[in-house]
Amino acid sequence: MSMKKIILSLATMALMQTLFAQKDSVQNVLDEVTVTATKGPKKLSETGKVVNIITREQIEKSSGKDFAQLLTEQTGITVNGAVSNPGKDKSLFLRGATDKYTLILLDGIPLNEPAGVGGSFDLRLLSLDNIERIEILKGSQSTLYGSNAVAGVINIISKKATTAKPQFAGLATYGSYNSFKGNANLSQKTKVLEYDINYVYYKTDGISEAKDTTGNANFDKDGFTQHAVQAIVGINVTDKFKLSPYYRFSQFEGGYDADAFTDAPNNYTASLLNTGLDGRYNYSGGSVHFNYGYDFTKRDYVSQYGDFATSGKFHHAEGFVNQSFSKYVQMVAGLSYQTYRVKDHDTTNSIISPYASFFFHSNNGWNMEVGGRFNHHNEYGDNFTYSFNPSYLINKKIKLFANITSGFRAPSINELFGQFGGNPNLKPEKSNTQEAGVQASLAEKKLSFTITGFNRNIKDVIIYGPQYTYENRDKQHDFGAELELNYTPTNQISFKASYTYIDGEIKQKLQGKDTTFYNLIRRPKNTINLFAGYQITKSFFISSSLQLVGKRIDTYYDPFTYLPSQVDLKSYALWNVYAEYKLLNGKLNVFVDAKNLTNKKNYYEVYGYSVQGTNVTVGVRFKL
Repeated sequence: MSMKKIILSLATMALMQTLFAQKDSVQNVLDEVTVTATKGPKKLSETGKVVNIITREQIEKSSGKDFAQLLTEQTGITVNGAVSNPGKDKSLFLRGATDKYTLILLDGIPLNEPAGVGGSFDLRLLSLDNIERIEILKGSQSTLYGSNAVAGVINIISKKATTAKPQFAGLATYGSYNSFKGNANLSQKTKVLEYDINYVYYKTDGISEAKDTTGNANFDKDGFTQHAVQAIVGINVTDKFKLSPYYRFSQFEGGYDADAFTDAPNNYTASLLNTGLDGRYNYSGGSVHFNYGYDFTKRDYVSQYGDFATSGKFHHAEGFVNQSFSKYVQMVAGLSYQTYRVKDHDTTNSIISPYASFFFHSNNGWNMEVGGRFNHHNEYGDNFTYSFNPSYLINKKIKLFANITSGFRAPSINELFGQFGGNPNLKPEKSNTQEAGVQASLAEKKLSFTITGFNRNIKDVIIYGPQYTYENRDKQHDFGAELELNYTPTNQISFKASYTYIDGEIKQKLQGKDTTFYNLIRRPKNTINLFAGYQITKSFFISSSLQLVGKRIDTYYDPFTYLPSQVDLKSYALWNVYAEYKLLNGKLNVFVDAKNLTNKKNYYEVYGYSVQGTNVTVGVRFKL
């Protein structure tokens, strides 16, 4: 029997046997704890902010995926390029906003690529195998996190040591397109010292990045290779004072093509050096936190048009205090300082930002957060952001919430001083966002759901204008709704369904006239995600997921005239199945991850670029 038929049989068996499990579940989504929403541990029932949490268990059951593929399965997120060639660039859209409006954190410390477009961060520089947990905080979060946190924040929490004895863990996978991944992890946690050292190697032959519509043009495959090292140390100086230095290095290389439908023997390399220190001191009634992070990113492109290299340096230093004045009033207040520098530029951009946010609780279910942040930029001057987040908890089961917030994105160095249209007179892009909804845990904690509606306006949008220079000109208006439903009738069975609706328009003022039109390129208005998981026995788990992505539009540039035209991208559905079996009391896991089982390839994420057909990954995960 073929691998595909085996997986189809397992999926059918799992769906049939879900009727027979009996044990009650005790899951309650409102009891989940987030550290990202308030820069300190807080139950979701106590905050009005919208947070999605990807747990360690979910990450382990995604061992056949990469970071972008896991993110694109989450409610409200589209990662364009996630199912294209593995080495193709990945564009993150959170609630319809482009990736320059989403801030990526690593253990609460911002990541930034100053030489990138708009300061957005390349997801290919991150390996899923270094990650313990992911928290997705939606809505404008500039009051606590500063620039770029307009649509939301994604906080990636690294693996940490958990056992008193040294533990060695690893992963080995092999899959379609001659893809291999190996992961080795060594960790230990003692009273004084803890450490976690991790190495990842991934290599794939890939597919042709550009689409060969003839099927016989012999486009070459564009492979991808990645190395990633992570070392995190925790030093418990006293029982109240802890220091955690860290070091990470990630590098990837691969091939890329010239354009849509156009093959080329181009190649690239990129790397990230990320190092710094995190510290915490606990005292009666609160804690003091301080951190420093340094990012050095470098890129080299080799193509038929010549070579191009760029690099950037980002420094982030921050100190903040979590203070509890009483059981009803808490505060987080701090000061952040950031600098940005790009190779071959004589200037350094900097932002210094004091901020404070107060949390108010009551015995009758009311909770509220009120905060503000002042930002001083060495080029454009000053701006201010605010947040107001009330919520009301009914019978510890239903939470009503609303968020009224502002955000901003500072212009990047390339936009201010780049050789191709830099404009030192740029202002920051500023946003106002309103969202409201309900979150509930019902049916004896077996059923939970979240319904959210949002409205976001961004003014002074930075565009590359007709005079071949950057300028503040447009206004962007995005709005939409999200529905997420989780049903766990027993400990063995879980179902999840989500629906996202996104719409938006841009208003341009050209020659004294306002023009408004839909502009959410490559972003579907409608997305549905369905998931079913079944723990058939203590050792055997199987899940099946289905993603339905609605119609989109794209822009195609003619290779001869260079004139743009709009193209319609049709909707598509992807069906995936995962199965794992535990051996040796859970110390050894064998798994199969099969994606796109129907082998759908007649669609585009990006017009003119290939997508992966049916691809299967088999692997083992172990602990010693």
